[in-house]
Amino acid sequence: MASTPSITEADILSKVVGPRNGDLNPEAARSFLDLRFDASATKAIRQLLDKNNRGTISAAERLTLEKYLRVGQLIDLLHAKAKVSLQRTGASH
Repeated sequence: MASTPSITEADILSKVVGPRNGDLNPEAARSFLDLRFDASATKAIRQLLDKNNRGTISAAERLTLEKYLRVGQLIDLLHAKAKVSLQRTGASH
């Protein structure tokens, strides 16, 4: 059987919202740049990363961490697209 290449959610999303198409209007781009995890989510992520690094993370916690990381990748993609869009329009961050 031929194996198919592994594709992640981030790979798929990068094709949809990838920064190479900086076509957001400045208002939308600035709104995307405001997206970020709040303080409680950031604290939870740090705790999960610490457990992961120590090797004490449970299976359920690992799944939660993976979800946070996937959302983080989406936010990173949106930020990149927003920055490219603002650069193309000459608008400032």
